[in-house]
Amino acid sequence: MKTIICYLSYSGNTEEVADLLKEELEDSNFDIDMYSIGYGAVPNLFEYDLIFLGTFTWDKGSTPEEMKDFAKEVGDKPKNVYVFGTGDTQFGGDNLFCNAVNKLARFYESNYPGLKIEQSPRGSQEQLVTKWLKGVLEHAEGKNIRT
Repeated sequence: MKTIICYLSYSGNTEEVADLLKEELEDSNFDIDMYSIGYGAVPNLFEYDLIFLGTFTWDKGSTPEEMKDFAKEVGDKPKNVYVFGTGDTQFGGDNLFCNAVNKLARFYESNYPGLKIEQSPRGSQEQLVTKWLKGVLEHAEGKNIRT
């Protein structure tokens, strides 16, 4: 299955989640491309069976401008988008924690809950990534996407 993981990361936390997803998908023999948002030409997302978008949450629950620019460059809204992100509850509390994930999921009309990770996915949060990915793949299979 042709899969892409697009992510925006400043501190490296969102990139770590993207890397964990990539490792697990590779173990299941998925064909995976990685794209660090802001570096190079924007890929044609409509060529992929599964699309993962990852971002951090910025400035009191905001979506970073680079992610907004990426969405504009993509143009139309592809289907089969699954959103993940990182955040920090100390900036805005639980209401705004990973709010960019909520916003992206709404924008792309993703009908699967986004993954929200507190800062780094290391340690016990790695299990959250694994569990979420398992749910995504079951969801995709239920939508008749080749898995």
